[in-house]
Amino acid sequence: MKKTVLLNSALSEVIARLGHGDMLVIGDAGLPIPAGPQRIDLAVCRGTPGMLAVLEAVASEMQIESAIVASELSERNPSLLAAMQGHVGSAQVETMDHEAFKQMTAGAVAMVRTGECTPYANIILRAGVVF
Repeated sequence: MKKTVLLNSALSEVIARLGHGDMLVIGDAGLPIPAGPQRIDLAVCRGTPGMLAVLEAVASEMQIESAIVASELSERNPSLLAAMQGHVGSAQVETMDHEAFKQMTAGAVAMVRTGECTPYANIILRAGVVF
């Protein structure tokens, strides 16, 4: 059994395969998932698991170079944005409008669907390198 925080095998495998600049999306229950990226569906029921819990687990294993969130998040839920920024550490967090954000997800390696039901609780993580 793994010693690290992240136990989901599909999510752990995706992180292990990421190269520099590859994108991983963690989304709320309503974020549309395009046909291209691998779908990792963690949603069990409304709110479970929460987006922040998944982000925390992913950040424990993934080298995050930068992140992207919808600009609407700062208006709708600034406390969630602050919590998300706390989980990505020193990585730069960029914003873009939600429609552009959804289009960008088509280029992700994988998208993780959580049970989060908070509007705009989505983040694109861009992989960095550890050297």
